[in-house]
Amino acid sequence: MKKLLLILLVAAVFMPVLALAAPVGKITGLTGQAYMRVKAGVPYTPVAKGTAIATGTWIKTGPKGWVELTLNDKSTFTLANNTEFEVTSFLLTKNKREGTFNLAGGKLRASVVKFGGRQSGMTVKSGTAVAGIKGTEFLMLSQGQANVFFGNEGTVAVSGDGKSGQQPLTSATYVQNTRGLPPGEPVKVDQGTPLAEAKGIFDGVTAAEPPKEWTDSGKIVDICARWNINHGHYLADSGKYQEALNVFQIALDLTKVETVRADAHMERGAVYARFLSNPELALAEYLLVLEEYPKLPQAEFALFNAAQTLTEMGFNEQAKLRFEQYLKMYPQGTHRSNAETLLNGIGK
Repeated sequence: MKKLLLILLVAAVFMPVLALAAPVGKITGLTGQAYMRVKAGVPYTPVAKGTAIATGTWIKTGPKGWVELTLNDKSTFTLANNTEFEVTSFLLTKNKREGTFNLAGGKLRASVVKFGGRQSGMTVKSGTAVAGIKGTEFLMLSQGQANVFFGNEGTVAVSGDGKSGQQPLTSATYVQNTRGLPPGEPVKVDQGTPLAEAKGIFDGVTAAEPPKEWTDSGKIVDICARWNINHGHYLADSGKYQEALNVFQIALDLTKVETVRADAHMERGAVYARFLSNPELALAEYLLVLEEYPKLPQAEFALFNAAQTLTEMGFNEQAKLRFEQYLKMYPQGTHRSNAETLLNGIGK
């Protein structure tokens, strides 16, 4: 009798743990470097095709790694290279399906099967975005604080916090956000555009078979960042000034390409100066360009704009120094004549 009670006690203690560890899917495809860990905070170890995956498991791919994870409901997550992903939770019963997944960084394709009208709630999160999904397929990229989404099928509700400001991601559309802010309105992905080029690469690196080369995978963020410079122009010209500022910030958060980053700072400065009457923030953007990218062509315009902004703010001595600096550094500069005129007019 005592032995029976002891067995029941041990079972009561360990059965919940075993239940939590029950597999919710398995690795059905793998090439290159791929790793897993059973929970956060422990080292990664190599993973093999066929490995069962439980909730709490993290999966990570290397520079040439590719993984396909198939859940028990036949939904799949395809992870491209340099991706880190967590199966936070997943519950599947006859009448209910719930799952939460965390994209810590990288690129994935989510192909979630329909659940026949039964209760279903599936969510893919990054640190700064939430995608609510049912039966759908979409692409998601998380780069630092920025997030990019391309729709393939069905509808995904994209938001910054999972509660407000949701935007619908549908087939052949693009949605993006950064820093937990509400995403901008969906943009149609037209053929022959930079967004179509980025989506084509994205489709390729998360396809049913991995690409032979991974060179193009890193281009996605840079293409989207460059596109945002033009898109921000359009938004500013349309009177959507805060949306334009957010788009330029997304460009900054997506890319390390210095010319694109310098352009984004210059455009943010222009919005603050021309449309929002905020010379302090405009000046901050121009000074960032001068400090971080002094050898780029944008530095000439940043220096002139900084001097002009200082004049408007009434800081005449500082403005004078900046105009003199401009004329010395760019004797044949685009704004030479204006700089001389404004310099001569200081204090008069």
